[in-house]
Amino acid sequence: MKVCMVGHFPPHVGGIASYVYLLSNALLERGDEVYVLTYPHEKIDETNLYVEYAPTPPIPGLRGFIFTITATWKLIRMVQKNDIDLIHAHYLLPPGLVAVLGGILTGKKICITLHGSDVFLLSSRKFLKPLLRLILKKADEVFVVSKSLEDKILKMNIPGVDKKLKVTWNGVDVEKFNPGNVSDFKKEIGIAEDKPLVLFLGNLVRQKGVQYLLRAKNFMEQSAFLAIVGDGPLLQDLKGMVEYENIKDVHFTGARYDIDKIIPAAELVVLPSLSESFGIALLEAMASGKPVVATSVGGIPELVTEDVGVLVEPRNPIALAEAIDLILENKDLREKMGKKARKKALKYANVKIPY
Repeated sequence: MKVCMVGHFPPHVGGIASYVYLLSNALLERGDEVYVLTYPHEKIDETNLYVEYAPTPPIPGLRGFIFTITATWKLIRMVQKNDIDLIHAHYLLPPGLVAVLGGILTGKKICITLHGSDVFLLSSRKFLKPLLRLILKKADEVFVVSKSLEDKILKMNIPGVDKKLKVTWNGVDVEKFNPGNVSDFKKEIGIAEDKPLVLFLGNLVRQKGVQYLLRAKNFMEQSAFLAIVGDGPLLQDLKGMVEYENIKDVHFTGARYDIDKIIPAAELVVLPSLSESFGIALLEAMASGKPVVATSVGGIPELVTEDVGVLVEPRNPIALAEAIDLILENKDLREKMGKKARKKALKYANVKIPY
């Protein structure tokens, strides 16, 4: 079978890109041909996949609209040139719309994987709801990465969607992310090896709740360094917050492509999300043998149980501080959680092909 993936793909960073990469390689191992249509990136490397990008200028507010046009045109050409059998989009807009338009115009089967923020955020915008419903209605199959996301879609009451909806869990590369990795990240950012390090990994957007983690830093009793690994529209605002509120020992790295080389330096990873379908950063941390602290939202409780970490309510910096302190002050607990986290992550080592 010939499959075309539409959406984020490495070297783009994030959970979607990681999932698409793992699924693409699973398809290759099965003997399928995989084509990828993604956003522009200066470091795109085809490797053993056929990777193309749709021209898209980095203009806020117009990037998605322009990608819809250029990617639809390019998708049609790719389908016709390579006789592709299946179009698989990741994220509702614009990849899902691109897949639907391309599938309708070429007569090919359309699958869409929903990764969480596309549903939790986009569905809250009333003017987009009719378009989202249309995309899901036209798709031949709809996949979601958690049970909580499945429940969210079912509540939208889209005719027929219940018959084509399936949960397909995220996966993680347990060889790339493993407890045996070594790191010089502490040396890189100028802190002592014996100084505890707490990590946040992810996009700096409102729904990640990073502002609550920063405030938690001032409530913590344990002395630790906090590294914010990622980039996004809130980067400058968060830096300003650190300066204005005099929050000590915080370092912003910006976007990084070597997360597997950073996680080993940390004592734990924190994800203080306000909404989250699953949390691939948590899975990567767990595969690396690290305990986690996260908020009890979306699909996170399906992954984070009391044996691998601590769950707290969202928007609560005091609760975050207490959970982080609990793990930092108890080495035995930290090591036990880390071992069980690795064991649990192994269950997600193999991405299941949904078709």
